[in-house]
Amino acid sequence: MAAMTGSERTPTPVDTIAEAWVDDIAELYPTVATYIGRDEYNDRYGDYSPAGADAARDRARARLRELSAAVPVDRIDEVTKEDLSRELELELELHDANVHLRALNVIESPAQEIRNVLDLMPTATAQDWETIAARLTVLPAAVDGYIETLRTGIDAGVVPARRQVAEVITQIGRYSADDGFFATFVGDAAPAEGQLPASLARSLSDAAGGARVAYDRLAEFLGSELAPAATDQDGVGRDLYTLFSRQFLGAAVDLDETYEWGLEELARMVAEQESVAREIRAGASVDEAIAFLETDPSRRLHGTEALQRWMQATADRAVADLAATHFDIPEPVRRIECMIAPTQEGGIYYTGPTDDFSRPGRMWWSVPEGVEDFDTWRELTTVYHEGVPGHHLQIAQAVYNRGQLNSWRRLLAGTSGHAEGWALYAERLMEQLGYLQDPADRLGMLDGQRMRAARVVLDIGVHLGKPRPAAWAHLGDGGSTWDAGFALEFMRHNVNMPDAFVQFEVNRYLGWPGQAPSYKVGQRIWEQLRDEYRASRGDAFDIKEFHRTALDLGGVGLDTLRHALLRDR
Repeated sequence: MAAMTGSERTPTPVDTIAEAWVDDIAELYPTVATYIGRDEYNDRYGDYSPAGADAARDRARARLRELSAAVPVDRIDEVTKEDLSRELELELELHDANVHLRALNVIESPAQEIRNVLDLMPTATAQDWETIAARLTVLPAAVDGYIETLRTGIDAGVVPARRQVAEVITQIGRYSADDGFFATFVGDAAPAEGQLPASLARSLSDAAGGARVAYDRLAEFLGSELAPAATDQDGVGRDLYTLFSRQFLGAAVDLDETYEWGLEELARMVAEQESVAREIRAGASVDEAIAFLETDPSRRLHGTEALQRWMQATADRAVADLAATHFDIPEPVRRIECMIAPTQEGGIYYTGPTDDFSRPGRMWWSVPEGVEDFDTWRELTTVYHEGVPGHHLQIAQAVYNRGQLNSWRRLLAGTSGHAEGWALYAERLMEQLGYLQDPADRLGMLDGQRMRAARVVLDIGVHLGKPRPAAWAHLGDGGSTWDAGFALEFMRHNVNMPDAFVQFEVNRYLGWPGQAPSYKVGQRIWEQLRDEYRASRGDAFDIKEFHRTALDLGGVGLDTLRHALLRDR
């Protein structure tokens, strides 16, 4: 696959189908449209009822038929057809497995999506707030459709785990409280040009009140109807887990081999951490080195304002340095905004720029309630992971490459394994480029890499009901197989984070099968591909050329990435 160029490519029939699928997604899922910067649906929500899921299935089936009949005209088309076919086929498999009927978890389900999209809404003008009011007005209908879907799941015996239900009820309390999200969101409304008109302020207040009532209605349904019907079993089993793994990787992997590799990788990370700990203090254990670092006020930030300023300064410095030395970073891609999210869910995430870069790429930190202190040595690689050379370079570069890639390839294609695998690959790359020479910063990077290895083991272990690893059998209640209690103790022994983070993380893994392992497994596949690419190129191998060629493909599944990079080698 030759590297992309800045020239404009004449759209092909395959491109036309891909563009039509983006239009379909925007219409069917207006929250996704907002996410990618299409504002024509910002005043509405999609249909979260079973009928909405069926309509999405029918649209995917129709596009797949069109795509199957289309003949690629070049290699770009071949990549698009392969990867979009993979996605559409998997969409149909997931629908047939009724995953939408049990779609409830603590981080990535309609319960959060319906609220989260409001974080991305423009707020600079009175017109922006009128659009927000319109979306808030129809929010109750979206919630009611979602309740209908979950109620259909109850009738079909397809339900989420009770643990997830209980946690989401708690989240909703933070949304709908008198001092919760909806009240403060509209209470703080202030366009750049001045005060809101009184009538619009009233409309916003009324719409936010309706949204609060709708979410309270969802919480009541969850507690009175779904919780009694929900399952006590956190694991989803091998069949469903295999589907989720493919969804998040864009590749099929041997789950049993991956589990064993995860155990080996975890042991390697532990050994590497122990070695670096002794560099920090002679003879120190990892815990002792961490305790020493946590007493160093020069490595600690207090409060979210200080965190945001440090994130922004670190990200800006990395962009400036790497653009001058190791990467060709186009001017629009050099802008990234570091944000504290208005929620307290515990996630750290990236949202890409709009197609015209009017909204830049953003790094978000959703800080859990009660967490006030942050260690710079622990979080330095988080900024590299989310910014440059991680997600921001990867995603914004694809957006910038609009002359060669259709909208689907730029804005929607790809998988967690591709994106998060690249971001972990980027963390190690920064070490190799000399940006983690301080042993404390390397320890922080290894702390994150160890966590990612641990959750490969945990996630597969819990959801496939595997025996507890002998090396960790002393933890927990003495049971023989993975369960939630053992998973929590396992993570507490493998990460150095506030317990609020650890508990949230474990609940996330239990409710979002296959997603967490995609980071480390994706990194493994990226590194394997680089090594295979190097072997195929011999003396002609250039690491910058490899990165440019791979990123110019845009987001793709990892099997597609492998085929695109190695088919001519």
